[in-house]
Amino acid sequence: MSGSPVTYRVEDGVGIITLNRPDKLNAWTGEMDELVYRFMGEASADDAVRVVLFTGAGRGFCAGADMESLKQIQSRGSQGNAGMGSEQIDRRIEADVPADFGLRYTYFPSVPKPIIGAINGVAAGIGMVLALYCDVRLWSDAARMNTVFAKRGLIAEHGIGWMLQRLVGPSRTAELLFSARFLHADEALNMGLANAVFPAASFEEDALAYAKNWATTVSPRSLRVMKRQLWNDAFSTLTEAVERGNSEMVSSFDTEDFKEGLAHFLEKRAPRFTGR
Repeated sequence: MSGSPVTYRVEDGVGIITLNRPDKLNAWTGEMDELVYRFMGEASADDAVRVVLFTGAGRGFCAGADMESLKQIQSRGSQGNAGMGSEQIDRRIEADVPADFGLRYTYFPSVPKPIIGAINGVAAGIGMVLALYCDVRLWSDAARMNTVFAKRGLIAEHGIGWMLQRLVGPSRTAELLFSARFLHADEALNMGLANAVFPAASFEEDALAYAKNWATTVSPRSLRVMKRQLWNDAFSTLTEAVERGNSEMVSSFDTEDFKEGLAHFLEKRAPRFTGR
């Protein structure tokens, strides 16, 4: 699928989804939307995939919505796009997370495997939205990110205000949304929008190595359960979170991965987790 606007491959336990319109800085289209959703589903269902790496080809991660799409939206006006805010949809890939994570661009938390966003270049508008819904974000030192909406006469879409506040707090969220300025890698690392920053020259290799480390050294069952805990806890009381965690801990004691976790430690060897 080299000619596809989104590609997918599996390498050493990592499902790699790549936005593939490098000449357009991977500007977002409806076809890309459907392909990313499809590949997230394939990665979720494949036991050989333990971690998802989501990135872009070329110099951009995703520079926002394709301008032709924006022109069409402008020509239709509010009446022609009336369903945008009220569309009834459930895109949850696994249903054991709140329904909030089933909307068109909020379904990444319903993927049962960690999603690592590898921000290789510019991420703007919907590109920033997609990056925020990843579980962690790796940045190239050449990457930049901005919300862009205020510079297009638009507003904070697809829950970016909800998500951004949980990552950097309300004051920083307001400043980033209102100014629509570019955020660079060093500042992103300081405020928590980047988990790690790698040199642009080796970014692809470094990001893949980071993902492969998760795929080979930790229990895929633990990753699956902890991801579900984190996103469910966003809508829970502390008591509910504690009770859920305690119940999941007891369930872990009967798993093959718990047995292997003890065995590889005691035998001083590399782990052979199965996810069961």
